[in-house]
Amino acid sequence: MGNQQNADQQKAQEDAKREAEERRQLMLSQILSAQARERLARIALVKPEKARGVEDVLLRAAQMGQMTEKVSEERLISLLEQINVQTSKQTKVTIQRRRSVLEDDD
Repeated sequence: MGNQQNADQQKAQEDAKREAEERRQLMLSQILSAQARERLARIALVKPEKARGVEDVLLRAAQMGQMTEKVSEERLISLLEQINVQTSKQTKVTIQRRRSVLEDDD
């Protein structure tokens, strides 16, 4: 009996997630041009977390009324560049060579 309720709850949660994702995609299709949507989809294949962040920024701006027209591919590229500058991390590579036991320091 409890197992059935658990399964029903899980199914309801999955349905809610799917509906939320569909609404999200619908909103994105309304605010992005076809080329911008394509570019964002290609980015999502490689870096899904970055694409999701860009989508969040775009949706927030649209909800706040800052979007007056569809986002073009050029505007999306400039937004991506801004996000890259803000989130760029400096990587440092340090090479440590291990000495072999048989090597002499002489």
